[in-house]
Order: sequence, then C-alpha cells, then structure tokens
Amino acid sequence: MMNAADLPETIPVFPLPGALLLPRGRLPLHIFEPRYLAMIEDCLKTKHRLIGMIQPRDVPGTGEKRLNAIGCAGRLTGFSETEDGRYMITLSGISRFRVKEEVSGFTPYRRCSVDWGGFQRDMGPVEEDAGFRREEFLALLGRYFAAMNLSTDWSSMKEAETELLINSLSMLCPFSPEDKQALLEAPSLTTRRETLVTLIEFAMRGGSSDEVMQ
Repeated sequence: MMNAADLPETIPVFPLPGALLLPRGRLPLHIFEPRYLAMIEDCLKTKHRLIGMIQPRDVPGTGEKRLNAIGCAGRLTGFSETEDGRYMITLSGISRFRVKEEVSGFTPYRRCSVDWGGFQRDMGPVEEDAGFRREEFLALLGRYFAAMNLSTDWSSMKEAETELLINSLSMLCPFSPEDKQALLEAPSLTTRRETLVTLIEFAMRGGSSDEVMQ
C-alpha cells in the first residue's frame, strides 16, 4: 500500500486521448510503440512503478499537442509480454496530480514534475455518495446502453460498490477526451456521478460520444 510520502516528484507520463484512469480504478493497456516500451522497462526498475495517465489537448492553429493540467498516476501491477515483444499491462490508480512542468532529458517518452497536493482523498478510504439512487441510475444506464448498443454484466452492476460502479463507468463509457477530463477533475464522487449522468443524458439526446480505441 502506497502513502503520500512514497510519491515521487517526477514521473513518466503517457498521453493517451480518451484513456481515463481514476484512483482505485484499474486500466488495462496494450503497449507497442518503442518509446512506451522503453517507458515500461524503465518503470519496472523503480520502487514506485508509477506512470501518469494524462489527456493531450490540441493547441488551435499549431498542430501541437499539450498536456492537460491534471492527470492520474497508476502503479504498474500487471505485466505480460507477447511473443512479438508487445506488453500487456495493468495500471492501478493511486492518485491524481497536477503538472508543474515537463522535464527535459534523454528518455524517448515524456516526463513531468508533478504536485500531489489537493488530492489527499485519492489515497484515503473508498468514497461514498449519499445522494446515489441505484435503481434510478441503473434504469438510465440501461436506456443508454441500449441506445449505444453496449452490453454489460448487469448482476455485477447491481452488486458493485458505489465508487467502483461510478468510476468504472466513467472510465469505460465512450465519452470524448474533454468529457473524460471533466470526470477526472470532479472534486468528489457525488460530483463525478452528477457529471456522468449529465453526459449520459446528453448522449441520449443526440450528443456526440466518440469511441476510444486503446
């Protein structure tokens, strides 16, 4: 179990549009680009084994991609290698962070100096949502999944802890990178659930919801 004192000042970052990691969540990733293969190999040599997942954003009129201010670091807890040299990994969400600055160096991947302040609850106990109404929420979710032609294990949905349910749906639903960022930056589980419901209702009214391939 990690604590705040274990968090490093500099971490490697993986800018992947639409890929959302949340504290206590699990994100499987398929790694094949040489620079990110190198990142994984370097990460495995560290004590903390942390990688920061972060959304890149376009800079209008330049073609440049900058990093959003807030991301979430995950500890590399699952690793396997395919016969052709690709990596299948799992990141377990530890804490959100705020980017202070990018760090220049000789690595082929990006690294950032980060600030962990303001996200203490990420490493605390599981969050609760006093206003959560599971039956109403699952009914809305059922209509959304039908409209989007998505499938799920409904028995697991009915039994899942509130935080696990809300965070897993935030990570898995096919929202835009901007919407994923809003879910990431939600200050509480209640706010995240309210944001999630708004996004689902918007999508069902005909709003766009772009699927992300990882």
